[in-house]
Amino acid sequence: MKMLKANDPGFETAFRKIVNDRREEDSNVTKGVAAILSEVRGRGDDALVEYTARFDNHNLGIDEDWRVPAAQCAAAYDALEPALRDALNLAADRIRAYHTAQLPEDRDYTDAAGVRLGARWNPVDAAGLYVPGGRAAYPSSLLMNALPAKVAGVKRLVVMTPAPKGVTNPLVLAAAHLVGVDEVWRIGGAQAVAALAYGTKRIAPVDVITGPGNAWVAEAKRQLFGVVGIDMVAGPSEILVIADKKNNPDWIAADLLSQAEHDPNAQSILITDDEKFAWQVEDRVDVQCSMLATRKVAKASWDAHGVMIIVERLEDAVPLANRLAAEHIELAVDDPEALFAGIRHAGSVFLGRHTPEAVGDYIAGPNHVLPTGRRARFASGLSVLDFMKRTSFICASEVALAAIGPAGIALAKAEGLPAHAQSIEMRLK
Repeated sequence: MKMLKANDPGFETAFRKIVNDRREEDSNVTKGVAAILSEVRGRGDDALVEYTARFDNHNLGIDEDWRVPAAQCAAAYDALEPALRDALNLAADRIRAYHTAQLPEDRDYTDAAGVRLGARWNPVDAAGLYVPGGRAAYPSSLLMNALPAKVAGVKRLVVMTPAPKGVTNPLVLAAAHLVGVDEVWRIGGAQAVAALAYGTKRIAPVDVITGPGNAWVAEAKRQLFGVVGIDMVAGPSEILVIADKKNNPDWIAADLLSQAEHDPNAQSILITDDEKFAWQVEDRVDVQCSMLATRKVAKASWDAHGVMIIVERLEDAVPLANRLAAEHIELAVDDPEALFAGIRHAGSVFLGRHTPEAVGDYIAGPNHVLPTGRRARFASGLSVLDFMKRTSFICASEVALAAIGPAGIALAKAEGLPAHAQSIEMRLK
């Protein structure tokens, strides 16, 4: 864990290093993923069999080794403890409601020149949803990916999830049943992303691929962008907590660990105006971490990438936050709105002392698939719009074309494109 003080002479150099630090995997991943994509594209199902046996110790033999039957998903849902089933349903209801409000409206109007203009929104035909199943299995990720697609009107939803030794997490299957996923395949990694993009004899291709995964999954999505649409290229998780000394240090320590336990490359940062409070939080991080089942991962993350920054005033944290452009930002202060007004770059912001980031991971409603690695400077979290595309339309009458056509002819000729000019000109004659 690094401790930085904003008024120290070397702060800017140290902070710039943190901002520019890349916690993604090395270039070997790029080469390895490219080889996998090529193999799946060329050899299809045979390549999937080989990679699944190698990476997941799972042999794809009979149909049920490949694809989870709908009845198994329904059985997993029915077998849930009532309290857990209620929690899953509440989460689904809240996520569905939030994303329904995102649905865009079509436009259709006639402008002053008499030209009819507009745009129509349509869902993609098929979406592939990647659900991790390695270090942990995340039914919440399935809800966060599938429900926006369902709200958008996507007709075919395909889930890819790794099944180490052939075992698929029953909670993931229960979530798939709850939201009405059409296909669940026991395939993970870059090879699963390749199968979704290119298609194989068994698996039909999709139009958009979304969902978090490890560095190999993220790199596969990056390389396949253009063949299919993707939500984003996501890296290790990150959280920035801006907090004053009025907070319970145990609460803040738990918030920092909530992201550290995801991945050894995850990053947790605290900015506070009280150094004593920072050391109290550090102490509670050590105590809580030692009691976690995920302590090995959390400690590796905190030791390598954890940061505490001391500022003179909490207002000074805002420009630092904008430079970090973190995936998650918590504003654990009396007046979070005052700081929030200045936050321009963040995946999601959590306002007040009683809004831990974890509530956004599961139950609040906004999507938890968010940009990482400073990509919040130009990207947003997953939404209904990731599963839709906009088609514009134009309708010009003879009178309307006469009004705007001459300008189009002039521009076409200026660009040296006479056929463009002629296609307008002939209609005006």
